[in-house]
Amino acid sequence: MSEQTSTPAAARIAGSTAAEIADSVRELIDRGHFSPGDPLPPVRALAERLGVNRNTAVAAYRRLARSGAVVSQGRAGTRVSRPAPPAQEGYAAAGALRDVGTGNPCPALIPDLAPALQSAAGRPVLYGEAVIDPGFEAWARSWMAPDVPVEADALRLTLTSGAVDAVERLLSQALMRDDAIALEDPCFLASIQTVRLGGYRAVPVPVDAEGMTVEGLRAALDQGVRAVVCTPRAQNPTGASRSAARAAALREVLAEHPYVLVIEDDYYSMLSRHPFHTIIGPEHRRWALVRSVSKFAGPDLCLAVAATDPRTAERLALRLGSGTTWVSHLLQRIGHAVLRDPAALALIERAGAHYAARNADFAGRLARHGIVVPPGDGLSLWVPVPVPARQVADRLMRRGWLARTGDEFQLDPESGPSHHLRLTVHDLPEADAEQLAADVAAAAAEAG
Repeated sequence: MSEQTSTPAAARIAGSTAAEIADSVRELIDRGHFSPGDPLPPVRALAERLGVNRNTAVAAYRRLARSGAVVSQGRAGTRVSRPAPPAQEGYAAAGALRDVGTGNPCPALIPDLAPALQSAAGRPVLYGEAVIDPGFEAWARSWMAPDVPVEADALRLTLTSGAVDAVERLLSQALMRDDAIALEDPCFLASIQTVRLGGYRAVPVPVDAEGMTVEGLRAALDQGVRAVVCTPRAQNPTGASRSAARAAALREVLAEHPYVLVIEDDYYSMLSRHPFHTIIGPEHRRWALVRSVSKFAGPDLCLAVAATDPRTAERLALRLGSGTTWVSHLLQRIGHAVLRDPAALALIERAGAHYAARNADFAGRLARHGIVVPPGDGLSLWVPVPVPARQVADRLMRRGWLARTGDEFQLDPESGPSHHLRLTVHDLPEADAEQLAADVAAAAAEAG
């Protein structure tokens, strides 16, 4: 017997199904019987000892890898993950490097909050009062009503501290640990972390230029997912926006699964250059449309609106009572003041046009260097490279650039290295943009 299979911890792994084996390994990790970096038994050896099919052991390890508990190292086997800070959006420790992977909006195109702060003061709000400030609620209804499958007077709204908070609360009120969730692949970093921390099982659904694919969603539903989290516009990281035809096809697939919770995270809403196309049909029973204001009003205005079906709204309300779990009325009033100010709205429109124009400009520069990039929507570009993106990113660092590779956004750690960079370029001066485009092309050629 190999050294890997003869360790005391390895001998304690039990179970006859993939879920049972994965739970057994997870419990051994939690109890300290496995330490970070420890090897797990080879798949074949584990399957033989437990008397299960090899594919069952493979599926168990895949579950563990998707939850972040273990990491597959190819021929080097599978090991318990070492604690590492999760990938986050925003600035990285770039040192002398120019960071082009932030995903941040342009500060100059975020509305000034000073006038809104002056108008937000009012009488104190007390425990037991309405969770949504009346003025903000009226505005939010007009924002959400045209895009949900219910009449305006039946619309149910909930406020949360941003879109990530909304998605986390929506999932926790509907799901149990190890329930399967369909996520876009590649996926928004916060969604990956939310699913892992909640103990859910992510089922990857590929994304193409029109958004989540029909066959991918159908396959995920066949695997028994209980929720679908998707992005209708400016999918992060790819920039894909859902077409009307794709939305219709996805609605048709979902029509056979009306009780699967569908969450549409329309985080880019006011900045998008594309129309909104929902996949929530009129007969769907469990759904939520989430829109936050952070991308266009600034991350400090951490506020999101969730329009949901009545049952979901009632269950969310239990978790959003007066006090620490509600969204501050002062914050709501500030947001309302910004979003009804014509000057602020004009600036938001300028911002959306600016991001689209700068992305298109940089895509044109790359094309002149032989790299074809669909401009997409959103704050960043999803740039294909002919070799593993990490090799290109390493060479860009030698040229003074800190880029983000697509590996961080992948759901399946066994899918191989990413061949994409996510670049945030809207704040680069003309000369710097041209230099970066040339450097990306040169780095890709060197790596190849």
